[in-house]
Amino acid sequence: MNPLILYNIKEVLTCKSKSPKIKGSLQDLGIIKNATIYIKDGKILDINKYDSFFKEKPPNAIDCSDYIALPGFIDCHTHLVFAGSREKEFVQKVKGKSYLEILASGGGILNTVESTRKASFSDLYSKARSTLEKMLSYGTTTVEAKTGYGLDIINELKCLYIMEFLRKDFDIVPTYLGAHTIPKEFKENKDYYIYNLIYSLLSIIKQNNLAEFCDVFCEENAFSLSESEYILLRAKELGLKLKIHAEQINYSGSAELAAKLGAVSADHLENISEKGIEALAGKKVIGVLLPAVNFHLMSNKYAPARLMVEKGVPIALASDYNPGSSPIFNMQLVMAMACRFLKLTPAEAINAATINAAFAIDKADEIGSIETDKKADIVLYEVPSYDYIPYSFGDNLAKIVIKNGKIIKSS
Repeated sequence: MNPLILYNIKEVLTCKSKSPKIKGSLQDLGIIKNATIYIKDGKILDINKYDSFFKEKPPNAIDCSDYIALPGFIDCHTHLVFAGSREKEFVQKVKGKSYLEILASGGGILNTVESTRKASFSDLYSKARSTLEKMLSYGTTTVEAKTGYGLDIINELKCLYIMEFLRKDFDIVPTYLGAHTIPKEFKENKDYYIYNLIYSLLSIIKQNNLAEFCDVFCEENAFSLSESEYILLRAKELGLKLKIHAEQINYSGSAELAAKLGAVSADHLENISEKGIEALAGKKVIGVLLPAVNFHLMSNKYAPARLMVEKGVPIALASDYNPGSSPIFNMQLVMAMACRFLKLTPAEAINAATINAAFAIDKADEIGSIETDKKADIVLYEVPSYDYIPYSFGDNLAKIVIKNGKIIKSS
């Protein structure tokens, strides 16, 4: 691969850190002004202050004097593979129906499960691929992707193998979320479903290296605290890393469980207790916040982000892209929501969507910051300042997207 030089960059937001950023360090973007980035073989070879040493413009060099450079966004919580849409439920929400009421009436997750089971491998693959291409165009260069819309052995594996095929062209971190909800056919036999989930499919997934993480939706009408612990302990025993959908609709103690089990992240956290916050901070479990969910569900109950930052929880941001509660793939817009509804500063939101999000998928040694030897996943924005990125919304501000050292988008 030919070297690529980005020179005279107005500002490079390196976002570098050896550990998840907490408290005041969330404000530190590691800015280098008037910088040059040298890229070779898909990685960052060097980064330094710009000197006017070019007697003439070398090949594969881009003058970036009008640009601010950020690491590619890492969307560390998505439900990428599914079929169908749920706009009719959106109308129900507008009319005042709650998430749990829609779920109890046969809607919600089970609606998407039915559509996903009926869909062909090819159709699911094409839909997911199209979404990943859109995400890339908006500056998202790595995506965590969960299963959870198959909910039987055949269809969960179908979704995992779709991710495996997509990983040939995109950076995807696969997560097994068989514990998303109980499928209709096991409604009266939940214990049997959990047994099959654990002892059949988890073992197959590990043997075939199809997922890096196991996740559980710990919630009323989904999986109890004890059931969640049972599933996650089995996953941990097999060597999978852990995530938990925690404290989304009701308080359950699942944040404390995430800390107890050494989960990499606890996600949602709208109803987290102060004890839960202290537990996450103490064990440095990443709190993944998903403001687009609350926005779409028209809820005023957002995660207590400012208290979490104050107490030392390392926070990350993600889209929670899914058809029911967050049909959004644009991390620029997620940051805009985080600033408005979670009261994060633009600097905190940027670090939460890059380096801390990389820690939330255990990939911070490869991605999440602009520094030597990391993947050259870099996005250039033609904006007056980095504050402008979450300040503005509704437009795609990413002008040049570089993935693994290749220019994917230039406009």
